Amino acid sequence: MTRYTKPSIALLLVSAITACGNNGDNDNAAQDNVDLRFNDNTGQTGFEPDSSQSVITNAVNRGDDNDNDNDNGNGNGSGNGNGNGNNLRNNNRSPQGIPNNGNDRRNNARGQRNQNNGFGPIMVDNTEVRSFDGSGNNQAFNDWGSSFSHLQRIGEANYSDGTSSMIYTDKAGAREISNTIVNQEAGENIPNPFGTTDFSWQWGQFIDHDIDLTDGSADEPQDIPVPIGDRYFDPAGTGTAVIAFNRALFDPETGTDVTNVREQENEISSWIDGSMVYGSTDERAAALRVGPNSPFLKTSNGNLLPFNTESLVNANGPVPDPTTLFLAGDIRANEQVGLAAMHTLFVREHNRLANQLLANNPNADAESIFQAARRLVVAEIQIITYNEHLPSLIGAGAIPPYTGYDASVNPTIYNEFSAAAYRLGHSMVSEQLLRIGADGSSISEGPLALDQAFFRAPQLLRSENDIDPILRGLAMQVHQSIDVKVIHPLRNLLFGAPGSGGLDLTALNIQRGRDHGLPTYTRMREIMGLSPITDFSQISDDVTLNQSLQDAYGDVSKIDLWIGGLAEAPLTNQGSQMGELFQAILVKQFTELRDGDRFWYEIYLNDEELGLVENVTLATVIRNNTNIGNELQSNVFYANP
Repeated sequence: MTRYTKPSIALLLVSAITACGNNGDNDNAAQDNVDLRFNDNTGQTGFEPDSSQSVITNAVNRGDDNDNDNDNGNGNGSGNGNGNGNNLRNNNRSPQGIPNNGNDRRNNARGQRNQNNGFGPIMVDNTEVRSFDGSGNNQAFNDWGSSFSHLQRIGEANYSDGTSSMIYTDKAGAREISNTIVNQEAGENIPNPFGTTDFSWQWGQFIDHDIDLTDGSADEPQDIPVPIGDRYFDPAGTGTAVIAFNRALFDPETGTDVTNVREQENEISSWIDGSMVYGSTDERAAALRVGPNSPFLKTSNGNLLPFNTESLVNANGPVPDPTTLFLAGDIRANEQVGLAAMHTLFVREHNRLANQLLANNPNADAESIFQAARRLVVAEIQIITYNEHLPSLIGAGAIPPYTGYDASVNPTIYNEFSAAAYRLGHSMVSEQLLRIGADGSSISEGPLALDQAFFRAPQLLRSENDIDPILRGLAMQVHQSIDVKVIHPLRNLLFGAPGSGGLDLTALNIQRGRDHGLPTYTRMREIMGLSPITDFSQISDDVTLNQSLQDAYGDVSKIDLWIGGLAEAPLTNQGSQMGELFQAILVKQFTELRDGDRFWYEIYLNDEELGLVENVTLATVIRNNTNIGNELQSNVFYANP
């Protein structure tokens, strides 16, 4: 492999990566003086802009969309649940609280690119640096991996009219399938047999928010009908209750005929480029920095995330005042407190590295320091993902060895990955988040019920050490098995109680797959070159599960991709928690994300920089930015025996 060679801004600081301890006070001190320190500096202030979502991995990240087909009662009920169903709809924002201005965001992103003849990377300190919106990574195809690109398809689109309409006519409704197959009773615990921890899904959500976001548009409601007498959504048996759902944002220039089918868009860059830390637009990136002459990211009191004082686009959930929520590179940072803790951790890591770099290079300009720290943080994220996260899910060695950059690979996120396979994390989440003290026991406040973690991060994280118990808890609790079962709070209480904003995440996943025109489970196996499934008995060794699938679908060829992929038995002989199909999709996507990235750390960093980061672990990053010490295991993705 050929590695770029370039001047280093005195990265003679192995301690910047490996020294353990709490650097929060030093970070704050540096930031307190940062504007004075760089006041007279005339270095570059930012990138030339390129433009521009659940593990609660991908579905929590996306808003709930809806279709407007009127195929039959299984597909698109609408009406009033008389208070028993979730019939609240805010046409100004999605259920995650994302403003319904996706068309404006798209037009702004593409308009800026067109106005500037494309953005792409620029030079800082004799080093080419990534664009924020992901454009220009591939020099021949400038828009590959950029924000508001179409999600790619591995297979053909599956719309009822061949163009854009959702398929419903002879399938069970999404909530009905959720009740029949996915139901995990309140209090039921199904821990995974691999010993992997909650960090497996929490890192998955964090990374998911780096590589994709496809929100719903209130212009296309396609509500999910609720079965009569549903225990949670229609207890009075009205038969009119629905779960609010909007169809996903799509390119309005698509969906015109069978040769130009509807294509959904990824609002953020597809690359593993730390966009959840730094943003996917020039505007957001600038808002996250202390100032144009500062190398530091903003923090609030307690070395926590800054607040959204400028009311930038954010997923605000049910919170009416957006300025009371945190601001991060990705708009979904407030979704649940574990995710907010991860965002906080990597803002601190950037500032810690910037502090160290500045100490070694007091005359360097702010932009050089900022970009050097950003470069190292992105490398750390890539390393943790491929060396720790993915092996914990799909087994060591599942991703083929790296052989260098391949300019022919388009790494733009696949629809089948985003809307199905990488939503596996929803099966992994437990009903509570542990909060653990340094002595290994629960803190006095006890664990946090998951339904109390949504959009409450600013209330739960008030001082510098408040993220510590959450991070220890994520490293201690063994996550739920990856299977078709999903816990009660995600199935019945997502973002609130039924009738008060509460949703069913699994029903949303099923509906989202139909909205995106995903191939069915059996068809996707054919597309991936796997052996065909022609009978329910071939799906799993679990006879009861196979019967439930048959009861719900009747015809094996009609099984939704997300359901079928989770129903498969894991490839335990390969050390994988995935079934055969989802394993293949994850391997394909993550291999292409690496191989198609011109800025992949192994060829982008110089030898000195590479030596600093190549042995980094998530445990190292945690110890360097919190008061957590050696009570934390060296690989936080596996529970201590």
